[in-house]
Amino acid sequence: MMTPKIEIDEGSGFCFGVVTAIRKAEEELAKGGVLYCLGDIVHNSREVERLKAMGLVTINHEEFNRLRGAKVLLRAHGEPPETYETARRNGIDIIDATCPVVLQLQKRIKQEYASEGEDGCKQIVIYGKNGHAEVLGLVGQTAGKAIVVENLEEVRKLDFGKDIRLYSQTTKSLDGFREIVDYIQGHISPEATFEYHDTICRQVANRIPNIRKFAAAHDLIFFVSGKKSSNGKMLFDECLRVNPNSHLVDSADEIDHALLAGVTSVGICGATSTPKWLMEEISEAIRCRI
Repeated sequence: MMTPKIEIDEGSGFCFGVVTAIRKAEEELAKGGVLYCLGDIVHNSREVERLKAMGLVTINHEEFNRLRGAKVLLRAHGEPPETYETARRNGIDIIDATCPVVLQLQKRIKQEYASEGEDGCKQIVIYGKNGHAEVLGLVGQTAGKAIVVENLEEVRKLDFGKDIRLYSQTTKSLDGFREIVDYIQGHISPEATFEYHDTICRQVANRIPNIRKFAAAHDLIFFVSGKKSSNGKMLFDECLRVNPNSHLVDSADEIDHALLAGVTSVGICGATSTPKWLMEEISEAIRCRI
């Protein structure tokens, strides 16, 4: 039997925002003392476990509200203003690892909301995943008044007689954003205005054509991602579109080795929240079973 070629996608792995957050966590942990992280630092359980072993303590917002005088890292996803207010009130030392792209988007939405005026005639709409950490931080810039839409069905519920300002979660797909823009342009009232801002991170968006090309070049794809990763779901769907023999795994234990029968090439790729070391671990697990 011919031994299949195994290739790891060079374009996969952490985006710069996640790299920065993890580097900051490692630097702080090296100093000693307790470091808390508000929410999983990245949507990958294996990387969270690695940092936990180094001493990083993951907490939720309820636990954060009870802290006093502690050191807390804010992950790349960003936080709403209330989190910073709580930190000031409770004497919490913030290590801010919010991605610069997300930070800039927060500022733009905050300015948009501030310019709305008391009549409230403007709808600030965010194309994103309801409940996602980044989206919660964005909505927080508008005192909770921004409208989050995940798909066209939700877009149809907007008031097309009122002005609309559209933004996007940084990790959403460009195709989905353009579809929503086209729909609103086709339905907005002549008396209302519509402005849209493509706020999708290009480091993420540019992975789509690359991952399509990579997936199409192999007989079998193992896409490595945490189950909670929004970006991972989006990129895995892109793999499936071009290669139906694509499979989502978050560890070597999930590999179905029966899938290797008869294939000549295996591609391993992942999300912006997938560490390179985990893709290499999965590659080695496959090699050991061939």
